[in-house]
Amino acid sequence: MQCLGYFAVKSGTADLGNQFKLVLLGDMAVGKSSLVLRFVKGQFDEFQETTIGAAFLAQSVCLDDTTVKFEIWDTAGQERYHSLAPMYYRGAQAAIIVFDITKPETFERAKAWVKELQRQASPNIVIALAGNKADLAEKRLVEYEEAQTYAEDTGLLFMETSAKTAMNVNELFLAIAKKMPKTDTQNPTHAARHRGVNLQDPDAHSTRACCGGN
Repeated sequence: MQCLGYFAVKSGTADLGNQFKLVLLGDMAVGKSSLVLRFVKGQFDEFQETTIGAAFLAQSVCLDDTTVKFEIWDTAGQERYHSLAPMYYRGAQAAIIVFDITKPETFERAKAWVKELQRQASPNIVIALAGNKADLAEKRLVEYEEAQTYAEDTGLLFMETSAKTAMNVNELFLAIAKKMPKTDTQNPTHAARHRGVNLQDPDAHSTRACCGGN
């Protein structure tokens, strides 16, 4: 298990209670799959294939006293797959709704996704809004302030991201991880699971603050 965050964590120490389902939603070609690829593998593919239905990946984030594992469902953006979306966001504890800052219509579509999640998803779901393709800022048609104000008004996390340059990609997932309910670290059973992590263990994954790339 690879771990993004601040501390070295021995492989296999993620608590089962700290696994969360996360779904990505948004219009076609806004970069959902590219964000996931950058987060999970630290890679970017200029010619990312279109997702059909949904794709599943997993990645973990290390916080100060725990490890959060995300089970990520990357959904297709084509309209014909919209009816399948509830199957993927049902039971999700977190969602990232992605839009392209150069295409205002994708921002309007993102707002529609927010309304749908607030109406039909889990009542405590953590929703993040990602204004992707920030590397194309000179072509932007959705102003940062407009998206930020909308996010504040609707209680969302918001960041502008770039899967291409890795800008804010890991930071976005880290911010979501911090919002997730954590297993009680004072619980003796929980503590026993995490006892004996050797930071000098050659099998440990040394990780740093998220700054683009794994």
